Amino acid sequence: MARQHARTLWYDRPKYVFMEFCVEDSTDVHVLIEDHRIVFSCRNGDGVELYNEIEFYAKVNSKDSQDKRSGRSITCFVRKWKEKVAWPRLTKEDIKPVWLSVDFDNWRDWEGDEEVELAHVEHYAEDDSDS
Repeated sequence: MARQHARTLWYDRPKYVFMEFCVEDSTDVHVLIEDHRIVFSCRNGDGVELYNEIEFYAKVNSKDSQDKRSGRSITCFVRKWKEKVAWPRLTKEDIKPVWLSVDFDNWRDWEGDEEVELAHVEHYAEDDSDS
């Protein structure tokens, strides 16, 4: 059986780019964050293999990036190399894959947003103890 792509939501913040790979009951999860790309793979609850590889729009700091798994998704927050520079898209190529969408529930203007961003990062970091 061919691999499928996981539905992926993303949103941009001044210091981080957030991605959510929407996979319920994931197993065998692997996340590789490099300075120019992310590679995600897992199996869903039905045993189907999912694989996403994204070449980033711009360079990131892979050493200051993390991922957090829940029962419904895997969320990654990737530290931008150049902070406070908006990304018009997640991907290097100006192509929008069908499985990639903007997370409009979390997309907002940046003004006064650094406290919200810090709270998101701290929330994911604190939750690491239960994984």
